[in-house]
Amino acid sequence: MATATTNQGLYYDPYDRDILEDPYPVFKRLRAETPLYYNEPYDFYAVSRFADVERSLVEKETFRSIKGVLLEMIQADIEMPPGTLIHEEAPVHTIHRQLLSRVFTPRAMNAIEPLVRDFCTRRLDPLVGTDGFDFVSELGQQVPMRVFGMLLGIPEEDQEAVRDHVEESMRTEPGKPQTYEGGFGSAEFYEDFLDYRYEHPGDDLIKRLISTHFEDENGTVPTLTRDEALMYLNVIAGAGNHTTNRLIGWTGKVLGEHPDARRELAENRALIPNAIDEILRYEPSSTQIARWVGRDVDFYGETVPEGSALLCLVGSANRDDQVFPDGDRFDIHRKIRHHLTFGYGAHYCLGAALARLEGRVVLEEVLYRFPDWEVDYDNCRLGTSPGVRGYEALPVFIRSSEVLPWPTSRLLATLPCRSCSTSKRFARRRCGTAAASTAVIPSSSTPRFTLTRVTNIPAGSTRARPWGRAWSNRSKRRWNRRITRSRRK
Repeated sequence: MATATTNQGLYYDPYDRDILEDPYPVFKRLRAETPLYYNEPYDFYAVSRFADVERSLVEKETFRSIKGVLLEMIQADIEMPPGTLIHEEAPVHTIHRQLLSRVFTPRAMNAIEPLVRDFCTRRLDPLVGTDGFDFVSELGQQVPMRVFGMLLGIPEEDQEAVRDHVEESMRTEPGKPQTYEGGFGSAEFYEDFLDYRYEHPGDDLIKRLISTHFEDENGTVPTLTRDEALMYLNVIAGAGNHTTNRLIGWTGKVLGEHPDARRELAENRALIPNAIDEILRYEPSSTQIARWVGRDVDFYGETVPEGSALLCLVGSANRDDQVFPDGDRFDIHRKIRHHLTFGYGAHYCLGAALARLEGRVVLEEVLYRFPDWEVDYDNCRLGTSPGVRGYEALPVFIRSSEVLPWPTSRLLATLPCRSCSTSKRFARRRCGTAAASTAVIPSSSTPRFTLTRVTNIPAGSTRARPWGRAWSNRSKRRWNRRITRSRRK
């Protein structure tokens, strides 16, 4: 295998603005011609095929994150402070990840869906009747900020300052790598929020970080130190604000360029969860994840020496035709086993469930009010960070702002159990909240359940059953008969 260099006609520069605008033609050539690529000017290797990227994210003893997950971090050889979860390794990483995983469970994320929907409603309702809006400034910069502000317990009046701090820390000079001359970065910005929680314990993520005991690698049972908690906040706030912001921007752009798919989603909201995963695959906010090579490793007969920097090109892997047939085509019906946008293995993104929830709710609420839009390309502005690729501004022209009703022929009352929340998970996964129609089902036929909302599901779905363990077989049979009669009508 020939190693690509600048004089062989195939050159990948992660900081090049033209490539950043559309890296996929270069990615396609890398997969076909040079699956192991070496860039001499910046001294890094890169893998571009799905199998190789997945391997590099899973084999944590060979491809290590201890020196950073960005190329600039690894090459700066900076010392990582304690608490930078994404740069930690086992056993410390395993212990700290378990601490946070108690907060970011799918069930816990589902519980905040009404609040996410309320944030979207407050932003979008005033825009009905206008000529357009900006997906990033009206939604991308607002919804993730409010959600993480709520989770962290940051007052509303301070949430914009946190978001601006995150954006500024990621901004780089166009065409040039980010510098780390002063180390990883200070978390002093969050000191006031942390100190307030030490003095005034509340029921939020900051309080849990500083008060939860865990068994460490030495067998003792401490809590996080103040410095560790500060760095946790720094990492969590950055990941939660920046990446979901980009997902919302890409949603507006991709669906603006695929009007047929957008109209189909407007007519059938049950397709939205899979559409969000397809957007994540098609336009990931992080097209690359870096690893430090901990020992010599072979790819295609070539050796990547220990101590090298390796770029895992997630954006390329997600379009590998060997895994995703016709990978450069956007298809909301595509069956996706798993993509690599949220990483894979031990460092799989803890906030994946929350990001999917925010993306789904935002799209549902946008389509409910604005089923038709066009992107204002003249005023779009792509961000400068190669590590998190996406738009800083994405204005659209509204072509239709009629409020579409939810299809009344496919309504099902969702009856959430007070003890198991089974139907809540069903409602989040399959549909959304009906806004234009209601249905009443007598509560006497549904023991231990309470009617709360009406949701839209695909007609004839074999999974359209809201019961949990609290339902008896007799209640299930009565429910089936009731739904069968309503569909016949």
